[in-house]
Amino acid sequence: MAEDGEEKLLAAVQHIVKTLGRTDTMTEDILKVFSNYDGRLSLDKLYATRAAAAVAAVAAAGGGAGEHSVPASPPMLPPPAVPSAAAAMPAVTSLERTVRTLDRQISQFVTMDRLIWADSVDSDAFLEAVDDLIGTVQELDAAGTNRGLLDRADELLSRCMARLEDEFRALIERPDDVAPVAPGGFASDESEEEDYDADDGYGDEPIPIAKPVSDFDVVIDALPPGSVSDVHQIARRMVDAGFGRECAEAYAAARRGFIDESVARLGIRSRTVDEVHSLPWEELEFDIARWIPAFKMVFRILIPSERRLCDRVFDGLAPYGDLAFVAAVRTQALQLISFGDAVSAASRAPERLFRVIDMYEAVRDLLPDLDPVFSDPYSAALRAEVSAVCSTLGSSIKGIFMELENLIRRDPARVSVPGGGIHPITRYVMNYLRAACGSRQTLEEVMEGDLGAVGGASIAVDPDRPTSSLAVHIAWIMDVLHKNLETKSKIYRDPPLASIFLMNNGKYIIHKVNDSELGILLGDEWMKQMMSRVRRWSLDYQRGAWAKVLSVLQTGGPGIGSLPAKALLQKLRMFNGYLEEICAIQSEWVIVDEQLREDVRAAITDSVKPAYTGLVSRLKSSPEAAQDLFIKHTPEDVEAQIQHLFEGVSK
Repeated sequence: MAEDGEEKLLAAVQHIVKTLGRTDTMTEDILKVFSNYDGRLSLDKLYATRAAAAVAAVAAAGGGAGEHSVPASPPMLPPPAVPSAAAAMPAVTSLERTVRTLDRQISQFVTMDRLIWADSVDSDAFLEAVDDLIGTVQELDAAGTNRGLLDRADELLSRCMARLEDEFRALIERPDDVAPVAPGGFASDESEEEDYDADDGYGDEPIPIAKPVSDFDVVIDALPPGSVSDVHQIARRMVDAGFGRECAEAYAAARRGFIDESVARLGIRSRTVDEVHSLPWEELEFDIARWIPAFKMVFRILIPSERRLCDRVFDGLAPYGDLAFVAAVRTQALQLISFGDAVSAASRAPERLFRVIDMYEAVRDLLPDLDPVFSDPYSAALRAEVSAVCSTLGSSIKGIFMELENLIRRDPARVSVPGGGIHPITRYVMNYLRAACGSRQTLEEVMEGDLGAVGGASIAVDPDRPTSSLAVHIAWIMDVLHKNLETKSKIYRDPPLASIFLMNNGKYIIHKVNDSELGILLGDEWMKQMMSRVRRWSLDYQRGAWAKVLSVLQTGGPGIGSLPAKALLQKLRMFNGYLEEICAIQSEWVIVDEQLREDVRAAITDSVKPAYTGLVSRLKSSPEAAQDLFIKHTPEDVEAQIQHLFEGVSK
């Protein structure tokens, strides 16, 4: 009875197949459905039943023809052999059945109107089907006997990869879309509410500028751990299927938006080389002030974090992680680097030195940290670009520093400084060099030619080495300044005032050198020479301004050869005139340094007061001069008038 029931069941199935199976593919699918539904309906039994039914139908058709034949007629030839149904249909291989099954399974997923990874059950099933399909394609490719089936499997694999790429990008760009949401949503941190407005920079609102970062020893986890695991699983399938480059490009496209927005939040705007060169210095200086922390942020935090994420997503899938990393960060990295190059090639006006030094130091200091980040062959070019911009900034520093010489030479000797005071070029150069010594280590590197190209330790500065390249160059600048000041001193028609001018500027230079590291760089010998010059200029002044006064005060000794009283009185009147003239003129002159002013006054007093006292004594002791003697200035009066000289006040 059981056998009869099974035969009836098989017959019913054959009837359904015959009715609905209009094509071989439909017939195959229907048989497959029944075989999965009931264990008694195995494919072998179903194919055997179909074959038997086909043979019976053919036999029945042949017997009917014999019954209706005329007996007298010659016997009919036996009917031609009719192949069995099993032989008539091409055998369906297991690989064909596998491809058809995978096609049905995968089609359900690729046509979904939601993310597959929104449901972990769906994502697991989809990945399992993809694994089976990749294995089937590899098997078909290895066999090489069924090109049509291989093309069909490849087409299905391409559909899988397209959907996987969409899922891959969605998981990276919008991880929250597939992440489980805690009841009530995520809680906001109070500090974040203070730092950011309700608008987070999307839409038409301007992107807010990030606050400065001082601690660069941090890592950004752009994706939650679960999302990293999911995208890694997708990346592994795409690489296994031969779509590794497409996966890397998809990763880069998905991450590039995040990187672009991160850089935009740092307040950096893209500028062409021409724009940089045409910007007023105030605007360019503002851009540099933003570029320095942005460069540190990008190369110390953003790019290393991106490398870390790439290494996790493409773990064990080299070289596609390296390709994805470079493609993701290259645009913004080169934008920052190109700004540095543009600044390096811009005007080398001396006032730009300090900002360019800041840029150079920012790049130089991070070079050693870039080695593990740009260690692969694909990103090595970016590492070389950073090293190159460090070198160009160093060359720019050297050029700007040398431009100071040209600025001194070009400074015209047209207008004299009132009273022989300190010339503006002296103040500018000395304050400039003094400030530059605050970056002495960097300037030593640049002048020595070690531009940080290898990112190693910078050269050590020897405090007792006044023959370093920087020291020699500064000494040369001082020599250029000295010659320029001597040229300017010739503007003064009064030679003593020219000496006052040189004294003032020389003393100012000495003060600035002693008050900074310039003294270390220039050395003791240079300092001795400079002090000797100041003393010589002081003597030149005294001789030029007071020589005729001292000459008038010469009275000769008592006895033979002594001057008559009338001549002594004439000398006194001449002295009074000279003194009043000198005091009237030189009260407008100025000696800026207080100690130098006191020293010059003391030297004049020591020369003039004793000679004047001797003249007055001779006159007082002469009976011939007593009746006409009028002492307008006592020796103390003369000293007091000398003490009022060089204050720069018009009398």
